[in-house]
Amino acid sequence: MTAASETAFGGMRVLVLEDEALVAMLLDDMLTDLGCRTVGPFSEIAEARAYMSEQPGGADAAIIDVNIAGEPSFPLATLLAEGGIPFAFSTGYDLAGMPAEWRGHPALPKPFMLPDVERVLGLLRRAQPAG
Repeated sequence: MTAASETAFGGMRVLVLEDEALVAMLLDDMLTDLGCRTVGPFSEIAEARAYMSEQPGGADAAIIDVNIAGEPSFPLATLLAEGGIPFAFSTGYDLAGMPAEWRGHPALPKPFMLPDVERVLGLLRRAQPAG
């Protein structure tokens, strides 16, 4: 972690949707190392959607796995987009298979390392609404 990343991301609340426990723990550790606070991690789409419905301002950004137990996470992506919360898709799949409406969002390809997470967080930080 660089001093710049700690300053840029310090306190940033990042919702994590990931159904693989080891990947969720790794991402949580990386986010913590970068000075972020993890919201979740959630392993089910319904849990993450319920949280965002109950806490509309409860996250500054999100990293969501595209495929959660065989179910696409696009309903959560829609909720995040409607709430103005920048997000990135995390996936081990080829991004060419993404529906056209989601292709412009940042992606965190699996497997990832700390610099990859830092890069994506930078994109999400710049996409946050001013205020």
